[in-house]
Amino acid sequence: MQFGYKASAEQFGPRPLLDYALHAERAGFDSVAVSDHFQPFRHSGGHAPAALPWLGAVAARSERIRIGTSVATPTLRYHPAVLAQAFATVACLAPGRVFLGVGSGESLNEVPALGIEWPGFNERLGRLREAVELIRLLWTQERVSYDGRHYRTHLATVYDRPPQPVPILIAAAGPRAARFVGEVGDGFITTSGKPAELYADRLLPAVEQGAREAGRDPDGLERMLEVKVSYDRDHERAVAECEFWSALALPAEAKRDVHDPLELERLAVELGVHGDSRFIVTGDPDEAAERIAPYIELGFRHLVFHSPAPDQARFIDAFAAEVLPRLRERFG
Repeated sequence: MQFGYKASAEQFGPRPLLDYALHAERAGFDSVAVSDHFQPFRHSGGHAPAALPWLGAVAARSERIRIGTSVATPTLRYHPAVLAQAFATVACLAPGRVFLGVGSGESLNEVPALGIEWPGFNERLGRLREAVELIRLLWTQERVSYDGRHYRTHLATVYDRPPQPVPILIAAAGPRAARFVGEVGDGFITTSGKPAELYADRLLPAVEQGAREAGRDPDGLERMLEVKVSYDRDHERAVAECEFWSALALPAEAKRDVHDPLELERLAVELGVHGDSRFIVTGDPDEAAERIAPYIELGFRHLVFHSPAPDQARFIDAFAAEVLPRLRERFG
C-alpha cells in the first residue's frame, strides 16, 4: 500500500506547492502527484504552475517520496519526445522514485494553449497510443526514427536516461480507455467519488480484459486512485472549503468541451452544483478510514489524497496523524 498527497497546481502557486510537497514527505506520505494544467478549473483564485520544472525542484529537494504527474497529456501541448526527455531528466535526479501519469487530455488545457479544435476521442486515444510507444522507445534505444500517423522522429536520442525506464500510468474514466490501460500501461489512474459499480463492474474489469487480451498479467499493474477528501474537525469548514472545486461536480457532458475557466465557474453557479458532492467530507478519522476502505477493497493499492483546504499544511498534519495510521494498521 502507498498513500500519497495530491499537489493541486490548480489551487496553489509553485512555491507554496513545493513547500506542501516537502511537508507531505516529512509527515509520512509515500508519494506526491501533481496536476499538469495550462489552465485551472476556475479563474478566480486559480493557479497553473508548469508541472515539469516543478517536478525537477521536488526531485532535487525530496529524499524518498515517489513523484509524478496525475496526469500529463503527451500528445498536444507536449510532443512525446519532449516529455520523454523531461521525465528522463527528472528520473536521473530522483532515481527509482518517478512515475509518468498520462491521459488523453482535456480541452481546458490544450485548446487555449494551441488554438486548435478539440479532437474527438478516437484521435486522442490514437495519439496517446503512439505517444506511449515513442516515449518507451526513447527511454530504451538510441537514434530512434519513428514514423507514426501523428508523430515522427529522426535519429532521436535521449542522452540522459535513468537505469530503468519510468513506469507509465495511464488515466481512464471509461471502459474503452481502461482496456487500453490494461493493454499497454504499467498502471491505471482514476478518481474517486463516482458510483461504486463504475469501478467494480466497468473500469477494473476492462483493465483486466485489456491486459489478458495483450498476454499480460493484470496483477502486475499498479492501480492508483485520486481520493478527494475534505478532512477537518470543523465540519462546516470542511464543507465550505470544497466550493473552490465546484466545477468538478458539473456533469461530464456540461464540461467536456469547455475550455474557459470563467465559463466553468459560471456553469457551476448556474447549475447549482457544489464541490462537496465529489469529496468525502468528515472530521472523524474512523469515518474517513471507513469511507476510504471500499476503494482499497476494490484493489486500489496507491491512494493519492486530494484536499481542497486552503491551508494544506493543516490538512497534511491532521490527516497524517489521525487517518493514515488507521489505514496502515488495517491494510498494511
